[in-house]
Amino acid sequence: MKTLVLSAKWEPRPDYRVSEFEKRTGKAIEGFNVWRYPRLELKGVEQPEPGPGEVLIRVKACGICGSDIHFYETDKDDYILYPGLTKFPATIGHEFAGEIVELGRGPEAKGFKVGDRVTVEEMVWCGYCRPCRDGFPNQCENLEELGFTVDGAMAEYIVVPIKLCWKLDAVFERYSDEATAWEVGATTEPTCVAYNTIFECAGGFQPGAYVAIYGAGPIGLGAIQLCKAAGATKVIAFEVSEVRRKLAKEVGADAVYDPCKIIPSEVVMDLTHGAGADFSLESAGAPEKTIPEMEKTMAIAGKLAVVGRAAQRVPMYLERFQTRKAKLYGAQGHSGYGIFPSVIRMMGAGLIDNSKIITSRFSLDRSLEALEKATKREDGKIIIKP
Repeated sequence: MKTLVLSAKWEPRPDYRVSEFEKRTGKAIEGFNVWRYPRLELKGVEQPEPGPGEVLIRVKACGICGSDIHFYETDKDDYILYPGLTKFPATIGHEFAGEIVELGRGPEAKGFKVGDRVTVEEMVWCGYCRPCRDGFPNQCENLEELGFTVDGAMAEYIVVPIKLCWKLDAVFERYSDEATAWEVGATTEPTCVAYNTIFECAGGFQPGAYVAIYGAGPIGLGAIQLCKAAGATKVIAFEVSEVRRKLAKEVGADAVYDPCKIIPSEVVMDLTHGAGADFSLESAGAPEKTIPEMEKTMAIAGKLAVVGRAAQRVPMYLERFQTRKAKLYGAQGHSGYGIFPSVIRMMGAGLIDNSKIITSRFSLDRSLEALEKATKREDGKIIIKP
């Protein structure tokens, strides 16, 4: 079968101290400090076979994520830009939907059958470590990640643990066109990342809140829809891409601005009549630019949530957090807490319509061309269709 594989050289920066965990596992905790000279290749490999508790899925649609772009792009020293957990070589791609074509043996396969249409969690949590047992699967101590540390879905087929699968029946009931349903199904994962950030990690907000979203890529576009569905009175979005600004408006943002042409904090304070934002989301991956603006606009008891990934340290003025009883939340992943079924239900009910954000489609044979296009950040969501 065909698969898009990313390789890179393990060459830690001179000032980076490699941990015992990294030496033992070959996984870099901070990818941007370890992996150098990335290379993408479309390869032919043997089709995988499912073991006990696993399923073989024929991939129908796979989205390109900002993380995939950060594997492909490098800094001036040729290190990848992605700051998180990684192990290469690996087939990339983790936002996908597909059809189960084979079940591995074992009791864990109960509840699914050949022909089921599913989407899949990217976080491969173990279920046995202390964080998992305490109910924190996204903080699993033995975490693997599809497309990051183990083979992902920019391929014709993928094998995954069945515990990560979620049926997409509600999505197929919503969209009469099967091709559209598969594409929308592939956007479940990034929308779940937004859901986890807003509602699970940061605890959400009261209906009637003012919300500011910095970055209208796929996660930001999902967040706009989630916030409107949750009763936000006004959602203000900031995005440098003209295409994504239009998409932000189309999916429900009340006001959308290019942050390069205005001062975001002034706009937020003006549109909220001086009250400030009850909830602000960093989904741009540019915290050195966004956090200072977000700090200036916090409402009393306001919340800041960070989901965009970036390899920068950011100075913060904590006095403002103290005097305004404000809070900062970090978020990773999407697993647990009923997130996947909740998002799939919202898609089925029409509260989220990600068909609007899909702007380009490529075959797997043209996946390198698709990644190159993605680096221009002119699209909402680019879909690879094996």
